[in-house]
Amino acid sequence: MVEHDAGAAGASGERRSRRAAGALPREIHVLVGSAFAIAIGFGIVAPVLPAFVRSFDVGITAASAVISVFAFSRLVFAPISGSVVGRFGELPVFVWGLAVVAVTTAGLAFATAYWQLIALRLVAGIGSTMFTVSAMSLLVRLAPPHLRGRATSVWATGFLLGNVAGPLLGGVLVTIDVRAPFLTYAGLLVLVLVIGGRMLRRPEGDAPDDGPAPRTRFRDALRHPAYRASLIGNFANGWTVFGVRIALVPLVVVEALGREDAFGGIALSVFAAGNAATLVLGGRIADRSGRRPPLIVGLVVAGLSTAVLGYASDPWLFLLLSLVAGLGGGLMNPPLNAAVADVIGARGRGGSVLAGFQMSADLGAIIGPVLAGMIAEGLGYGPAFAVTGALMLVAALVWLRAPETLPGRATAPR
Repeated sequence: MVEHDAGAAGASGERRSRRAAGALPREIHVLVGSAFAIAIGFGIVAPVLPAFVRSFDVGITAASAVISVFAFSRLVFAPISGSVVGRFGELPVFVWGLAVVAVTTAGLAFATAYWQLIALRLVAGIGSTMFTVSAMSLLVRLAPPHLRGRATSVWATGFLLGNVAGPLLGGVLVTIDVRAPFLTYAGLLVLVLVIGGRMLRRPEGDAPDDGPAPRTRFRDALRHPAYRASLIGNFANGWTVFGVRIALVPLVVVEALGREDAFGGIALSVFAAGNAATLVLGGRIADRSGRRPPLIVGLVVAGLSTAVLGYASDPWLFLLLSLVAGLGGGLMNPPLNAAVADVIGARGRGGSVLAGFQMSADLGAIIGPVLAGMIAEGLGYGPAFAVTGALMLVAALVWLRAPETLPGRATAPR
């Protein structure tokens, strides 16, 4: 027993030494690998789902509803998921969430009626929110304060690379059988569930040294100017990146630039490439110089390039602006997430705080395409993208007045 305790203590000490030296904990790499596998699965299913729904002899609006109900479910359940994480802990909720999405995704392959698709996607959105909030909460608790920017950048890179690889694999699978992508995604989730869930269990002797992790409530975090600025920044990010860019870029390419549909995919890929190029850099700068510098620069770069994107008449200029916007987005994302982690605090539990942060991006992604689409119909694509870019610049102005949150460099709230 003494030898066992000594070995456990030695292993725990070795892990702490590696973290102090700048190495990310093993569990962070497990989360990144899980994010990569989950994103591949999502990328496999996303391009196939609309056509699969249409095979049930429904219209375009009904097919779109299957997509929208997933986002709606995530948005509605997000506050509850934060409370669930706070009550039961991150790992159980992470496992339950993955299990829910795995079962509902596999169920899509065996659906025989349209209403079943709606029901399955509605439940899948609940599971998706559960593992998203719990995984981010785990990331916050496990990442050392001085490595939070790097940890969040690596995490985001895993998702990004998975989303790039997923559609390619999905295109191959759909030639085998239209239901194969759903079963493949479910299989990947089970793999993450079995391997990731086991590896995320902390070894004996590596438990926190100072008792139960404290909880940070949403209303407490909302009093912090940096958290309020983070909500605005994430709302602008959701509006721009997950909403307007996906909804309007393909239309601009065809209707304004006169290019083929494939060029829209190239533009989105160029943006993703720019994003990937600066994600890790943004995280490292955030850990070394503070959260605010790369965050403000990223918002300004992304905002200005997006604001003029709708006025570009040359395809190559359009691609260049897309690349620059992606570079700005990559700089912005890691410090934005790290700032929220700083507000929650070292090893703190902040499920409701993270849920609110996620909801701000979801709201932006829902509202942005609708309002920008209305502007585009009435005034043209130029003003629609100009308003979108201006929103990013407003977020940058808010962050100019927000305090620094990096431990050791933190400034008092203004």
